Amino acid sequence: MRTSAAGSDLKDKGFTLLELLVVVAIIALGTAGVSLALRDSAQVGLEREADRLAALFEAARARSRASGAAVHWQATAGGFAFEGLPPGTLPDHWLGTGTRVQGPARIVLGPEPLIGPQAVLLQREGTPGPAWRVATDGLRPFAAQPQELPP
Repeated sequence: MRTSAAGSDLKDKGFTLLELLVVVAIIALGTAGVSLALRDSAQVGLEREADRLAALFEAARARSRASGAAVHWQATAGGFAFEGLPPGTLPDHWLGTGTRVQGPARIVLGPEPLIGPQAVLLQREGTPGPAWRVATDGLRPFAAQPQELPP
């Protein structure tokens, strides 16, 4: 206990304003960290699928150019298939369930160094939000980009 100049006891009542401000700042930082860490897992999964598909397209395109044989990618009911490559060369399934291809589901990957502009639109079943477009202009590598769908 503290004593006043006259010697009487003063009782501490509550917290100081500085202590309260420190606690509020700590809570705010914790809340911000948690909100940044908790991204929508469905959209993160779809983004991962799109990035993976772009990499698979480039791998198939390189194999097609090396072998001189055309490779075609096609969406199937349970995943996708690379026609023109030996079975098991590249994966043929999505990482997660619910990924689907919207629109034309056939891509030609070579063997010519220049291919026409092509794109695939990926979407997660039952999940609102942006789709992911995996596309090339024919010169540049395939790349994944978010794509807003019309309402």
